[in-house]
Amino acid sequence: MAWQDLANCRGADPDLFFPERGASTRAAKAICRACSVREECLEFAIVSSEKFGIWGGLSERERRRIRRERQIAARARRAG
Repeated sequence: MAWQDLANCRGADPDLFFPERGASTRAAKAICRACSVREECLEFAIVSSEKFGIWGGLSERERRRIRRERQIAARARRAG
């Protein structure tokens, strides 16, 4: 079974997770907070550079920050 099949958002209104600019993300993030596959969802969105929506409880801006931090850490490891 795929992680998507276990997600709390399965069957929820997609508009909650893809709100119009300026609309609240609170409801979507609340659903994510209690989700057993939140980490898998977040990792999927980060690795696939998902540009829109709430994934794993984070917005695109929040995910972009994580991607940047990972890139900086990877460069530091390579530089040794």
